[in-house]
Amino acid sequence: MVFGKGSINLLLSEQHVFDMCAEAFAHKRVDDKRLLFIIPDHTRSAPMDVLFRVLYQLLADRVKKLDFLVALGTHPPMSETMINQRLGIRQAERTTTYPKASFYNHHWDDPQQLVRIGTITSEQVNQISGGLLQKKVDVTINKMVFDYDLLVIVGPVFPHEVIGFSGGNKYLFPGIAGQEIIDMFHWLGALITVPGIIGTKYTPVRDIVDLAASYLPVERFCLSLVVKDAGLFGLYIGPPEESWSAAADLSKDIHIIYKDKPYKSILSRAPEMYDDLWTGAKCMYKMECVVADGGELIIYAPHITEISVTHGKNIREIGYHVRDYFLKQMEKFEHIPGGVMAHSTHVRGIGSYENGIEKPRVQVTLATQIPAEICRKINLGYRDPESINPEDWKNREDEGYLYVPKAGEMLYRLKDDPYLKTNEN
Repeated sequence: MVFGKGSINLLLSEQHVFDMCAEAFAHKRVDDKRLLFIIPDHTRSAPMDVLFRVLYQLLADRVKKLDFLVALGTHPPMSETMINQRLGIRQAERTTTYPKASFYNHHWDDPQQLVRIGTITSEQVNQISGGLLQKKVDVTINKMVFDYDLLVIVGPVFPHEVIGFSGGNKYLFPGIAGQEIIDMFHWLGALITVPGIIGTKYTPVRDIVDLAASYLPVERFCLSLVVKDAGLFGLYIGPPEESWSAAADLSKDIHIIYKDKPYKSILSRAPEMYDDLWTGAKCMYKMECVVADGGELIIYAPHITEISVTHGKNIREIGYHVRDYFLKQMEKFEHIPGGVMAHSTHVRGIGSYENGIEKPRVQVTLATQIPAEICRKINLGYRDPESINPEDWKNREDEGYLYVPKAGEMLYRLKDDPYLKTNEN
């Protein structure tokens, strides 16, 4: 059963959130139970301050433990200050106002923090992927989950470049998972390609994630949010698969913008919450479908200074390339994690690789603090961010220019998009 509601034009207040959460948790046996809340980091827009206040007020006096684990995936850990800002609290309030809550970061690369809960066989992977991939994968997850009676996922749902729509069990895998399962399904998403998967509700990657989550012996519950411009338009509470499904339906109506024709030049501005190219690359993912053949997508992020805090070394080694660049010479890249190769293909976009010649469909240019020589080395274009005036792109859609002042969450698609016809079922 799913509690909650959502609308494309009704903004939910904190009182709405309180009432819906109160109803949902009135039906859960949480008294004297240990609860672990799985929450997003700062790279996901969501009113986590509101959710934190409401959940603490409703549950602190009922439960034995009320802890919060940041679903980082492979993102860098959040500092205490960052966690406080994410949840809208001050450090002193941790002991005075919210003494029952404890806060943790997930560490995907620390084997001591992980436990294997099962294996997805190569036959299962082959069947789910439609023959795109045949490789068994061990399913590992943060071992903290076994210290609790109920896992509560709290996070937003958006169109997503790897899985179709984010949210639901994705906060477990990759949110608090180990590297092998993370690499496997990111590479599967790359094989399908961003235009082929983004904004599609049910995908092979979603099937893999839900299958991995089914191996968990701990009960799962989920608060799926639909957010736009920091406002909450939908909240659905229930089992992860069901609450996510309802949120994805609303996200499809809210987060996808359809355009009549493609653009020859798009200035895609990254918000401050994307603090490296690894996360700022969403400015490409969400716009690729509306860039004209041979056009240019500019990731405009004057605040970004590095490729990736976590994966920069690998990206500098391999650069950014179309999918077939890797597929046709995989022996050269066996030592590179699948998640890194997937990110590379997502940023470079679709294209071809024949007879040693790579032909991306569009040009991707960085207007960041990453130097020109590094951009050339990693196979991306460069523009000095100081040379860019967004006014040059504004109000020129009829001429083939588009400016997106806060890119990365809204998905842009063409009304007459062949991938829409392919994925509509």
